[in-house]
Amino acid sequence: MAMAKVKLYDTTLRDGAQREGLSFTVDDKLKIAQKLDELGIHYIEGGWPGSNPKDIEFFRGIKDYPIRNATIVAFGSTRRKNTLPDEDQNLKALIKAGTPAVCIFGKSWDVHVTSALVTTLEENLKMIFDSVSFLKNRGFEVIYDAEHFFDGYRNNEDYAMKTLKAAVDAGADSIVLCDTNGGTLPLEIREIIRAVKAKIKVPLGIHAHNDADCAVANSIVAVEEGVTQVQGTINGYGERCGNANLVSIIPNLVLKLGIPCLGREKLPLLTEVSHHVSEIANIAPDTHQPYVGESAFAHKGGVHVSAILRQKGAYEHVDPEVVGNVQRILVSELSGTTTLLQKAKEIGIDLMEKKDRVADILKKLKKREHEGYHFEVADGSFALFILKNIGTYRPLFELESFEVGIDRWRTGRFETQAIVKLRVKGKRIVEVAEGNGPINALDRALRRALEPLYPDLSRIKLTDYKVRVLDRRKGTAAVVRVLIESTDGESTWGTVGVSENIIEASWQALVDGIEYGLLRKTLKAKS
Repeated sequence: MAMAKVKLYDTTLRDGAQREGLSFTVDDKLKIAQKLDELGIHYIEGGWPGSNPKDIEFFRGIKDYPIRNATIVAFGSTRRKNTLPDEDQNLKALIKAGTPAVCIFGKSWDVHVTSALVTTLEENLKMIFDSVSFLKNRGFEVIYDAEHFFDGYRNNEDYAMKTLKAAVDAGADSIVLCDTNGGTLPLEIREIIRAVKAKIKVPLGIHAHNDADCAVANSIVAVEEGVTQVQGTINGYGERCGNANLVSIIPNLVLKLGIPCLGREKLPLLTEVSHHVSEIANIAPDTHQPYVGESAFAHKGGVHVSAILRQKGAYEHVDPEVVGNVQRILVSELSGTTTLLQKAKEIGIDLMEKKDRVADILKKLKKREHEGYHFEVADGSFALFILKNIGTYRPLFELESFEVGIDRWRTGRFETQAIVKLRVKGKRIVEVAEGNGPINALDRALRRALEPLYPDLSRIKLTDYKVRVLDRRKGTAAVVRVLIESTDGESTWGTVGVSENIIEASWQALVDGIEYGLLRKTLKAKS
């Protein structure tokens, strides 16, 4: 059946910001709004001007930015009980925000009316009608969010429908049905929307929370039932378990259902926007997030890899490039010969001329994985492992020794010092450095020794450091795996070290990160 174009309503800056541990500055919100506009989002909810000064400042500041595609929306609530609309401070703040559209929420659940608002059911209907008509009479596009609608409908169907009718009679441009507690299942969403559509003739929207892990599915089902506005957030950020994830909803609508909520030419921006927002939010991207996660198109099993190399899309439901992502081949103990050949080729090493060694290399790789190495997230160490096993590895330096000392002063202050002794290009070099810990001190000492002879090292920075205990039963004597992430500003790579000694494991990963960083361009030139 033909479906009307769906409008996307983003509430990352308001509802998404209610996620635990997330706090946007005004500048953060302005940057995200520009990115959402670039993506082509139809409505961007900037915040609740009646609740805090930060959101007031956002609405003032966004006027100076060239928003080309989106309508900026101010969010608020219906008037307070027993108050005239023109005396209500919340409604005044919405007007002062100066946005072309406003979104206000009201109570649909009779229990909330009597227990949360502590007013009568009749007064709540008047609050909805008065607030919507007050804003419509002042020229705003008014979106009415029916809070807790699905719970309210189940509890008292007749009253829940009366709240919607009050908004419709007052002139609301659209009615959004909210699954505020996030516990409604797709089948219920479908049945209730069908019942509502039979009686409400203004455009409907859906606002789903993810407490039952159904927010995306509920949003899709709602669209299938004729809803024309979908509210959600980037990466599903939001209170408790989050909101419906627009990053998943958008490609599902466009690619799976053929519903043009965005032009296909905008889809390659999805991965960029997802990571942009997570970076500003200071939240690590979910590597397993559908469509845009780093692992969304990562292939590990040998059978899978062999198949996708023969037939594009054999184990992928969409082309990763369509959503701005990339296919990745992982190496692990599950890898086969095809995986090893393809992965080596990706990093600039052609093993086709050394196919007689591939079986032996694969055997050694699986042995190292069994010992605790984890090459699928350590491209740098994997490349060096291959070079060492085909006889083309040439170390950039030879380690004579290193020493790390930690002193604790009577004041309680700790001081860490590292000494490295190396042989580099025929020279013996000894360097000393202090750091805020043993690994930091080693890193600094190693850089002091190498940078004069390898100037490109100054561009290589350590961006992440993780330690995992592999056998907890051994306590402090357990083997640990250290993963280090490095970057030169253009690319990022991982390296790994494994040992019962955390300093040794860290040294392995640290040295691999530096060596691969300096060799990377040479390898890439060959690929």
